[in-house]
Amino acid sequence: MKSERDIFQFLDVKDIKNNTLILKDNSLRKVLKVSAVNFFLKSQEEQDAILYNFHNFLNSLEFSIQICVSSRKMNIISYLKKLKELEEKQTNELLLLQLREYENFINNLVMTGEIMEKNFFVIVPFYFTSIEAIKTAPIKEVKIDPLEFERGKKQLQERAEFVAFGLSKCGLKVKELTTKELIELFWSIYHQNEAEIGFLPAIPPHIT
Repeated sequence: MKSERDIFQFLDVKDIKNNTLILKDNSLRKVLKVSAVNFFLKSQEEQDAILYNFHNFLNSLEFSIQICVSSRKMNIISYLKKLKELEEKQTNELLLLQLREYENFINNLVMTGEIMEKNFFVIVPFYFTSIEAIKTAPIKEVKIDPLEFERGKKQLQERAEFVAFGLSKCGLKVKELTTKELIELFWSIYHQNEAEIGFLPAIPPHIT
């Protein structure tokens, strides 16, 4: 089985450090996981407020962002395992019967169709040079001074916090993915079958 580092040969990502993607052209990315909102269950007033705040958020951006949606089969193995554990501890016969019926219902639901899970991500970029310069210069010639690199990471963090604040005003919950979560995300893209059954790569403890 390929290690978590083997996936980088298929990506433009050179490394992942301190919750930050470092691309092969030395530009940086932060990945924010954003919650969903059931827009059509909101009142007209709430819908108008969400659209107004999102409109203001987009107009306030002075840099580009990328919005990605990931759809995959939902892994419910751990959920079924918890149901089984509750079943074994249950002493009330009526509750035990209801637990078993519910477990059978979930199993039948999985067998008759796929339960899909959607995740929403916002990717925040930072370029040390212009995009045009990166496109024309060979990747190996794009070099960044260490001090400039640290300043770039700081500016990227400020951008990510700005995006998170803007989205929070729309009623959305935003979480910055950690290094471990970024590795698991990219790994699961290329190992969908393993990810669907709950298997994830072992992340070395020194990874930050």
